[in-house]
Amino acid sequence: MLLAMDQAVDVLRAAGEPTRLRILALLRREELAVLELCRILDQSQPRVSRHLKLLAEAGLVERFPDGAWVFYRLGAAGEARDLVDEVLKGIDPTDPALARDAERLESVRAERASDAGAYFERNAALWDQIRSLYVSEADVETAILEAAGPGPFKRLVDLGTGAGRMLTLLAPKSDAALGLDLSQQMLNIARSRVARSGLDACELRHGDIFATRLPAGSADLVVVHQVLHYLGDPAAALEEAARLVAPGGRLLIVDFAPHKLEFLREQHQHRRLGFPDAAMERWLRDASLAKVRVTSLPPAQAGGLTVKIWTAERGRNAQRSAA
Repeated sequence: MLLAMDQAVDVLRAAGEPTRLRILALLRREELAVLELCRILDQSQPRVSRHLKLLAEAGLVERFPDGAWVFYRLGAAGEARDLVDEVLKGIDPTDPALARDAERLESVRAERASDAGAYFERNAALWDQIRSLYVSEADVETAILEAAGPGPFKRLVDLGTGAGRMLTLLAPKSDAALGLDLSQQMLNIARSRVARSGLDACELRHGDIFATRLPAGSADLVVVHQVLHYLGDPAAALEEAARLVAPGGRLLIVDFAPHKLEFLREQHQHRRLGFPDAAMERWLRDASLAKVRVTSLPPAQAGGLTVKIWTAERGRNAQRSAA
């Protein structure tokens, strides 16, 4: 369908203001919290919120609360989104305002990475203990083994491998296994754990979940275990994870259901307080995966966290995307 003329005028009117155009350019890069947009734009929260309200009313951005924070992202694909994309493509990225915003966005990203890195360094040796405070690891691992399937797997890739527990759990069913993580401290712990388990066919590598540099369709089991809630753009991470899934292969995601434990954000660097099934299923479908299955593991005590396991598969006849 094409936009009617009055609809196109509404879209262009909403986008046709310098601050709102800057917001759209930033959200085209990744979803951002309101306070992050305020920092980047160097404007007050009421002013930025007014601009976001106008953009949301025009259907150009989507608002989603997450605990005490509110995030925004560009609206879903459609004619209005296509028109905005064309407008943004036609703007010189070296424009001083956009270039300054891009620099400030990198500063926000660097601060996030620094905070998360410091947290991981402080807690690397206690990582398993911290996770056990929220849910029984034995129950979760039993459910993960069931969700992964019987194997054997030709190649397992564990993105954000952390202390390497998913490798020691699933690599015995794999001919080859690879764990990626950005924290060298975590990788050192994972290497020790893998060596103690006698997993000779297990490689650990410094790598970015958003840009793994691995070939498309190179793994028949890809795991993202308790990683997404730390990320600024979980949808982009899932897109990259899905790219690695071979025809007939499976993507397995473990994370939390939506919750309100704000202290996890304040004290433990959780950026997102869980994920609803609808959002996860949409991201998986957008990544051309099918047969989405969901397993829920409620907490052992009131006020705890529900662990969710989502799996999705790539059809055996699917074409591999470009590497």
